[in-house]
Amino acid sequence: MDWLYQIPILIFSIILHEYAHGRMAELRGDDTARVMGRLTFNPIPHIDLVGSVILPLIAALTGAPLIGWAKPVPVNPYRLHNPSRDMMFVGAAGPLANLVFAVACAFILYFIRLAGIYDDIIFSFLKYAVVINVLLPLFNLVPIPPLDGSRILAGLLPPRIAYEYMKIEPYGIFIIFFLVSTGFFWRLILPVVYFIVGMLLGGWRWYVS
Repeated sequence: MDWLYQIPILIFSIILHEYAHGRMAELRGDDTARVMGRLTFNPIPHIDLVGSVILPLIAALTGAPLIGWAKPVPVNPYRLHNPSRDMMFVGAAGPLANLVFAVACAFILYFIRLAGIYDDIIFSFLKYAVVINVLLPLFNLVPIPPLDGSRILAGLLPPRIAYEYMKIEPYGIFIIFFLVSTGFFWRLILPVVYFIVGMLLGGWRWYVS
């Protein structure tokens, strides 16, 4: 029954992720997300049937790593102050928001334990919030278009190389599905997830219990 905790946390986390993208774009000059009603924590405009509902349910029921996505927040790079640099900031904003949330939840868990409060429901919510908000940004930071890591890498590359690199974006989703289905993706990022979660929660037992 852990999915009863996990799926609401995942949905909130992917909305937080997309909100951060849109908010950063607005700060850098593009208010497209706000104009289109996407700069909100209301889940309805963000929900993607496959990425926000079907995939998380399948993952939760089969025991696979819980991952998903929302509808991407629209960003018009031509309205940004400096498109190549600012798209890098926009790409980094989503993963950073999730990591900050993971750290905040870990601190809350630490302090309520310090206060002698022991509640399994609160512990479960906070524990899964940490795990999901570490897993989600690390997944997105893999530099395969259209994941956020590709936006960051493209902003660091010389413009001509970045242009050629981003040409693989139409095929990126197939590359990602292949890497996930073969298990290579999880062998790549799960050791890092375990390490960060262990650091935040003070021991591996919090992840595996």
